[in-house]
Amino acid sequence: MSARDDLLAHLAGGATTVCRAWLVRRVDGTQMGFTDHDGDLRFGGVTFRASTGLTAGALQQSTGLSVDNTQAVGALSDAGLTEADILAGRYDGAEVEAWLVNWADPTQRDLLFRGTLGEITRNGAGFEAELRGLAERLNHPQGWVYQRECAALLGDRECGVDLQDPQFTADCVLAEVTERRVFRFAPLAEYPQGWFERGVLTLRDGAAADLSGAIKTDRILADGRREIGLWRALGADVAAGTAVRLVAGCDKRPETCRQKFNNFLNFRGFPHIPGEDWLTSFPTSSLVNDGGSLRG
Repeated sequence: MSARDDLLAHLAGGATTVCRAWLVRRVDGTQMGFTDHDGDLRFGGVTFRASTGLTAGALQQSTGLSVDNTQAVGALSDAGLTEADILAGRYDGAEVEAWLVNWADPTQRDLLFRGTLGEITRNGAGFEAELRGLAERLNHPQGWVYQRECAALLGDRECGVDLQDPQFTADCVLAEVTERRVFRFAPLAEYPQGWFERGVLTLRDGAAADLSGAIKTDRILADGRREIGLWRALGADVAAGTAVRLVAGCDKRPETCRQKFNNFLNFRGFPHIPGEDWLTSFPTSSLVNDGGSLRG
C-alpha cells in the first residue's frame, strides 16, 4: 500500500497518533521542517522540529480552479523562523508542503497542501503568513501582450542576453552605504552613467548575502565614485567591504536592445504597432497628404 493508504488504514482503526508537519523550502534552497507534535519527526530526508510554535488554520480546499488559501501562525525564535530573515525577504515566495503524519510511524502520511508563502505580517512576538495554493498561479495573465516595449526579461530564454558577460555585469566592493538603499563604490569607468538603471544589485557575502534589490538610479559623483540607488531599502544591514554584483538594466525599448545589447533579433515587442492617437488621426487640407503619417 501507499503511504496515504497506510495512513487511512490507521485512521480507520479508531485510536490515532497523528500530527501535522510543514516543510518550508526557500528560494535559496534552504529547507526547514516544523511540526505541532511534542517530539521531532524525520521523513523524506528532513527533520521536522517540535516546539517551534508553528501552527496552521484549517485548509480551505475546493474543486475547480478556485484558489486554496490558508494561514500559518508561528512564534519568532532563533530555532525556527527569525525576524531578521523574514524582514530580509528570505521567505518571500517560499514553497510550502503541509502533511498529516502518524507520529508513531512517519511512513504513514498524506500530503494535504502544497503551495507558496504569500504575505507575511508581524503580530507581536510572532508572525502570520498567508499560504497560497497552486491554483494561485492561474490568476496570473498568460499569453502575449501586444505592446511596443519588449515582453522578455533581460537574460531569460526569450531574451538570450548572457548576463555573465563582463560588459553587462560588474563585481565590486561596497565602499559606503546609506539607509540600506544608497550604495557607493569606487569608480567604474568602463560603464557609462545610467548603465545599471533598471538592473539588479545583489550582495555576495556578509549577513545579507544573496539579497537583491532593483536599481532605481545609477550616477557618477563629482569625485568619480559610483552611486547606486535602489527603489526599496534592503531588509538586512549591509556593511562596507561587502562584495556586490551589479547587473545592467534594460528599459525594454528597441533602441536599447539594438545599441546597448546588440540583441534586436530577439526583441519581443512590437515597436511599429500604432498608438492610441492613430484612432483620432485624419487628413487635413492644410498639410501635404502624401501617404505619410497623419496628424490628429
